[in-house]
Amino acid sequence: MKLSEIKEILPTLDNVEFQLENGTFVPEHFHVTEVGQIIKNFIDCGGVIRNEKVVNFQLWNADDYQHRLKPGKLLSIIKLSEEKLGIEDADIEVEYQDITIGKYDLEFNGEKFILLNKQTACLAQDQCGIPSDKSTANVSQLNVDNTNSCTPGAGCC
Repeated sequence: MKLSEIKEILPTLDNVEFQLENGTFVPEHFHVTEVGQIIKNFIDCGGVIRNEKVVNFQLWNADDYQHRLKPGKLLSIIKLSEEKLGIEDADIEVEYQDITIGKYDLEFNGEKFILLNKQTACLAQDQCGIPSDKSTANVSQLNVDNTNSCTPGAGCC
């Protein structure tokens, strides 16, 4: 989800809810402690120079159980971040503390925001010797040379 998309969704909501893919909800008293832009410049394992930009939201739980972040407040935090930091319209990455700090993609299911598990991947599979497409074969369709095969009772096994 891009920043422009969440800005369109927030005014239509009564509450801001985040849920992990496994169904667990981020406690409703969470805080958005950071909104920023992360720029990552790197070289992949194939030697290609790459750069990525994401808008980062950091969610944090505190012991103030009466706290509820309203959609208008989150929208004002986003707008202030755009104004002061020059944040661009990019994909949103959410940081949320589980066992360790997790990074998630963001999706909206019509009611709540879903934190989608991110996966690592090789960006240069063709350079690493990793086949891009695994083919499958049905064993019954394999062409087998039976001239040197072992049959039951032949004494070769």
